[in-house]
Order: sequence, then C-alpha cells, then structure tokens
Amino acid sequence: MYAKIVAAALTAVVCCARAEAQITIEEYRAAVADHSWTLQAARSAGEETRETMLLRRTDYLPQVTATGSFTRTFRRFASLEPWTSLARLGIEQNVYSGGAVRAAARQAELAYDIALCGEQSAAFDVRYAADYAYWSLSRAESYLKAVREYIAIVGSLQKVVHRRFEEGYISKSDVLQIDSRMSDAEFGMVAAEQAYYVALHDFNVLRGQSVGQDVTLSQSILDTIDMPRRVDMATITARRPDFTASRMSIDAARWRIKSVRAAYLPKVGVGVYGAWQPYVPNSTGKTYVDGGAFISVDVPIFHFRARSHAVRSAEHAAQRSEWQSAQLYDTILTEEINGWTDIMSARAQLINSQQSLEIAAENLSISTYSYKEGLATILDVMQAQISWLQIYTNTITARFNLAVAVASYSRTTSMP
Repeated sequence: MYAKIVAAALTAVVCCARAEAQITIEEYRAAVADHSWTLQAARSAGEETRETMLLRRTDYLPQVTATGSFTRTFRRFASLEPWTSLARLGIEQNVYSGGAVRAAARQAELAYDIALCGEQSAAFDVRYAADYAYWSLSRAESYLKAVREYIAIVGSLQKVVHRRFEEGYISKSDVLQIDSRMSDAEFGMVAAEQAYYVALHDFNVLRGQSVGQDVTLSQSILDTIDMPRRVDMATITARRPDFTASRMSIDAARWRIKSVRAAYLPKVGVGVYGAWQPYVPNSTGKTYVDGGAFISVDVPIFHFRARSHAVRSAEHAAQRSEWQSAQLYDTILTEEINGWTDIMSARAQLINSQQSLEIAAENLSISTYSYKEGLATILDVMQAQISWLQIYTNTITARFNLAVAVASYSRTTSMP
C-alpha cells in the first residue's frame, strides 16, 4: 500500500513539473549553444582559416604593383636639373614555382576544413555539457523532494510517538530517538537545498542567465530515458569530426612536404611594366613613357643539404600525424566500449534499485503499522526509514548515471 502511495506521489511530481514546464532539454541545449564562448571561439577560428584560404588562392592571380619616387639634390651640376623622378606600373604572373602555390592553397583549404571539424567537435562538447547540467539539476531537484518526503515520513511517526508518550504507552527514550532523527533529517534538508542551488547556479550560468533565476524542467531523470543503439566503429569514425580532422591533418602534412620541396626548385615568372621618367641625364626636365616585358628565372643550386633536412623534417611531421590519428582511433574505441559498459551498468543498477525501493517502501509501511500496534520497536521503524531513504537515493543516482551515460555515448558516437 505504501509503495503505491510513493509511486503515485512520484507520478504527481512529474506531471506537475510537465504542467509548469518552462524549458525542455532541447531548448536548454539551444540556449547554451547560443551563449557558449567555446562555440563562438570555434566559429572565429573557422572564419580566420577561411580568410587565410582565400588569401592563398590569390597567389594564383597576377600581381599588379605601382611604385613611384621623386629625388631632388641639394647641389646643381652644370646644366643638369637637380631632380629626377620615376613612376612605374607593373603586372607580374607566377608561371612555375615548383608547386609551392598549389601546395600552400591545399594546406589552407585543409586547415579550413579542420577548423570546421573543430567547430563541430565543440558543438558536441557543448551539447554534452548542457545535458550534464540539465540532468544534474533534475537529480538535485529529485533528491530534494526525496528528503522532503523523508521528513514528512519522520514527522508523521514523530506525532505518533509524542501522542503515545503523552498517553503513557512508551518511554522518554523513544521520544528522544525520534526527535534526534528529525533533527538529522532537517540537517540533511539543508545539504540537499545547497546542492540544488549549486546545480541551479551552474544551470543558469551555462545558458547566460542570472544565477538565481528559478526554472522548472519539463523533463526529469524520473522519466523513461530512451536507450541508444550501439554504433559500430566504422560509423563512429565516419561521424566523429575530430577523427575526420586527424585524417585531414595527414593530408595537410603531405602537402607541406611538397611545399618544402618546392622552395628548392626553379621558379619562373613573367610580366610587363610601364614607366614614366625624365631623360637621363636630366638636362631639360622633359619626361617620357616607356615599357617592357620580362621573364624571371630563379634556380637554386647549392644550399649545403638544406633541402634534404627540410624535406625529412616535414616527412617526420607527416608520420607523427599518422601516429596521432592511429592513437585517436584507439581512444575512440576505448571510449565507445567504456561508454556502452557504463550504459549497461547504470541500467542494471536502475532495475535493481527500483526493485529494492518497492521492497523498502513495503517494509517501511509494515514497520510503521507494527509500531502503532505495539508489535515493533522505534528502532525497527527508524531503520526502515533510513533504508528507504538510502535506496530512494540510490534510485535517483542510478537514473542520473543512466542519463549522463546516454549523453556521453551520444557525444562519443557523434549522434546527430
């Protein structure tokens, strides 16, 4: 009977929370994402690399350069004018640079893609942080309600004990024991309230609201949490933005090898120019316009094995990127296995604690009734009360662990 009353009370609490719902977990995730400095920094990093990518692409295009100078001497010689000037406009196009331009452009493009992957990784981390804060507040709220229910149970027994003492059926020791238990329960209420307000402050700070703002959650850890399906490694690595970024880093490192090698290859450029300047020597001050076309060739010959050392250094960097990607694969594999184990363990704990809670509630009901009828001692009832509270707390913890484990597994598998 008592178990049914407790279950009905929990159902009423959940329904009441839904009726006064102010924020769902999806709404909270969106609010946290909008306020997240981590996401804003990741987006800025993406925009930075995007501009760098566009900058590198301009290296394919011709360069237009204008220069000018005017010089006047302090001393005048013979019939020469004491000044000279030059205005020059030139257009130059890179023809061949050993692949340096293409390699730099590809590295910039890959850096941009890597930054986008970093933004996606940050989004998954922010979503997990939001889930953790949401379920933490729900846990603190549920525990606070459990302690209040416990105080009500102790208070109900306290009235019976005091009445029986006044009627002369029991000794003073029973009164002192139940009063001591009530004092201990009230002390626990203070700790539960503190934990709730800490969770509320964390909840509000994460979404950029006033720390003391009250909130009603539309979802609770007392609700049924949908169990995810296990995801294979091929799917996970295809989804995980950090693993995708690690593979891109390998490609970027290989392009860097080409870029380093290109620095020691011949370079060819062509261009045209126009110039406006006075005749030389400048005896009349008259000017003329002239122009020309040119081709430039730069051939490195000997740099004391600098090319060999630079290329090998870049090759070792590429190899390091491959090892880091392989290490990340092992890390993801471990995270997936441990994450799924956490889900299964939390689920088993929840099933066990729910069964134990029903037994503890029934035991509390029987003990309380027996005490009223004079068939049990006050110690039996208080022990049943403590057992009920402990198992109720274990149930709340198991539900919280399951909710967090599901959220963690969603982050590990990059669940859309």
